[in-house]
Amino acid sequence: MQQPFSIYGMAKKSMAKGQAPTFAAPSSKEATYGLEYYLKGALAGGICCSLTHGALCPVDVVKTRIQLDPAKYNQGMIGGFRQVMAEEGAAGLATGLGPTAVGYFIQGWFKFGGVEFFKINITNSMTAQDAWDKRTGIYLVAAACAEFIADIFLCPLEATRIRLVSNPEYASGLLTAFPKIIAEDGVLKGFYSGFGPILFKQVPYTMAKFAVQGAAAESICSATGVDLTTATGSTKMAVALSSGVIAGVAAAIISHPADTLLSLINKSEGAGGEGPIFVRLARLAKEVGFAKLCLTGLGARCVMIGTLTAGQFGIFDTVMAATGAEKFHFHNPADDKH
Repeated sequence: MQQPFSIYGMAKKSMAKGQAPTFAAPSSKEATYGLEYYLKGALAGGICCSLTHGALCPVDVVKTRIQLDPAKYNQGMIGGFRQVMAEEGAAGLATGLGPTAVGYFIQGWFKFGGVEFFKINITNSMTAQDAWDKRTGIYLVAAACAEFIADIFLCPLEATRIRLVSNPEYASGLLTAFPKIIAEDGVLKGFYSGFGPILFKQVPYTMAKFAVQGAAAESICSATGVDLTTATGSTKMAVALSSGVIAGVAAAIISHPADTLLSLINKSEGAGGEGPIFVRLARLAKEVGFAKLCLTGLGARCVMIGTLTAGQFGIFDTVMAATGAEKFHFHNPADDKH
């Protein structure tokens, strides 16, 4: 009989036998996953998110400018690049790079590491067949839980990034902007005014990202006859990149309205007027209009997130392989019967 999902119970059982806590996930190889695996997943997640978001910082600068001031930046993505460079030089495209790299390393650590943790342990609470049948739901729950935790750490750095991008003269970088925001607005108002919209943006985004990527990877493997447990490194990379692009575009479309609101609410202290955060968000949404919330800067965001997500899954798999970690994959028990 299957025991209820309990991390404490699994750890206690292992420790009673004098063993380090490990958590088994049903698979044909009876692989086990413990703290070392989760730390490797967290490290790989931190690296892949920091590198990809940092590399795409210029795209994010232009996207954010388009969202914050569409009347001025109305020449599309390429025109936006030209405008920023003409006014601020090439260095203007690197505005907010510090908080971007640091913030997304921390976020990636908790997001990717958390998804692996929750995914494996929820799977362990079920029979192998139930886990296979409910794998999409497991992806969604694991992603939502991991992203919520990650956003607690990301929000202050994202608020700092947007403040720097919207006003390059506000501070010289992360180290000077951080204490200035605290002194002017306090911790909660300065760093967590955007916590609501960042959750609305990131949680659906991450749920779609991991669920769609998992489904896309399965479809690609099914269509091409690839078995990820025995595939070569280059084949795994091709699957990760192609499924990542699909997942990124889907996630970008779903999360774009909240992304626009997040940029607007962090633009200045008085954005949305006075009152609770949700009242301010409602005012901003009404002022901007539903169509503009959904479409302003969407093309740039699809390009950015599609590229970024493909890169993240590719780098994640590469780092996991480099650390010697055997990546968890959902397993269909019916395959063992053939």
